[in-house]
Amino acid sequence: MTEPSHNTVSPPDSARPGAGIDYERFLDCVHCGLCTSACPTYLETGNENDSPRGRIYLMRAVTDGRVELSSSVARHLELCLDCRSCESACPSGVQYGRLIEPFRIDMQREGIQSGASTVPAWFKRGVLYGLFPYADRLRLALAPARLMQALGLDRLADRMGVTKLLPGPLQRMQRLLPALGKLPPVLPEILPARGKQRARVALFTGCVADAMFRQVHWATARVLQANGCEVLVPRAQVCCGAIHYHSGAGGPALEFAQKNVQAFASLGSIDAVIVNVAGCGSMLKDYGHVAEEMAADDEGLSEFASKVKDVSEFLMQLGPVPPTTNVPLKATYHDACHLCHAQKIREQPRKLLGLVPGLQLLPLAESDICCGAAGSYNLTEPEMADRLGRRKASHIRETHADAVISANAGCTLQIAALLKESGQPLPVLHPMEILDQAYRS
Repeated sequence: MTEPSHNTVSPPDSARPGAGIDYERFLDCVHCGLCTSACPTYLETGNENDSPRGRIYLMRAVTDGRVELSSSVARHLELCLDCRSCESACPSGVQYGRLIEPFRIDMQREGIQSGASTVPAWFKRGVLYGLFPYADRLRLALAPARLMQALGLDRLADRMGVTKLLPGPLQRMQRLLPALGKLPPVLPEILPARGKQRARVALFTGCVADAMFRQVHWATARVLQANGCEVLVPRAQVCCGAIHYHSGAGGPALEFAQKNVQAFASLGSIDAVIVNVAGCGSMLKDYGHVAEEMAADDEGLSEFASKVKDVSEFLMQLGPVPPTTNVPLKATYHDACHLCHAQKIREQPRKLLGLVPGLQLLPLAESDICCGAAGSYNLTEPEMADRLGRRKASHIRETHADAVISANAGCTLQIAALLKESGQPLPVLHPMEILDQAYRS
């Protein structure tokens, strides 16, 4: 791929998509191609335009005015999972997320779409933006599904083909729905440390994670308590904003960020904001970048982001109390993209799990290649998401593990659904659920 000389490019027109991006970030990419073998979409399509360097070339060409932001160009950018695996592979330190995310905001502002998406406007507006980011609304919406599962009516509807009558996006939602069970109670606002207090932390509970996986929040809180942490759970916290920001809706994402800063500031002095969902943690740590990319006042966003820690990251820094209860389980660990690539957290979860007596961790091929969940990607891009999900499920089956461990709610839903589809369902557990068992007498 031939790249024009840097000094021949005129400054971008401020009206063009991408004009607000720091232009030096485009120039960091030398188009060496080392990112291509790490990119999930390139691995599946083999199309250079579906690789990180290809997408950077397209974005820069649009910003320079050399290429129009056509529907075909938009399609290559839409197909990106924003998994950030290219950042791990890049020797030049290209900040790909700081390119694709603000560029997508410009695309949405300009109303540029490829037309290839299977997601109707009502679904994006009413479900992705109007339901998922609000834990209370989502819990209420899931109540009929809980009842149907309890009565076995969901299986009956499947056998009768009733679910096939639903619109495509709702069929995919139904397919990804986990076994919901009884919803645990709301976490109290204060959970005291067990033994001598070593830290005072706040727990971020989010939206989808709290509505579907609240048991993981309870497990996380108990593990933190066992490690001498007082755990605070602010009631005023809201969605991290990732659902909006990664799809180009910057304004609502910034509003969520500002509300979270205020909610956690009300707690006074804390040692860390603890997150147990990889996607949320990545977004919360990016709040300062969000303010910059939205040309907004920082208003404490960068300071808040500096306190955000993934729970495994924090526990390894604190020094974990060794668990003593045997957990006899053969499991394999999947690296959630926004944990290993965006947050650069790989060894901490493995080291924590290595402390658990009786737990055997089996290696997983392509552990850090995206499973296809990518936030709402498995709803908006089902064909590519399924290809990646089946690839991941195949590697998991090859391990002959009895369970999968994943530190991200979206990955948990995607992997469980694709394993179930393959006829070999396995439990998909969070690292904190394993550690919680190991700390119990």
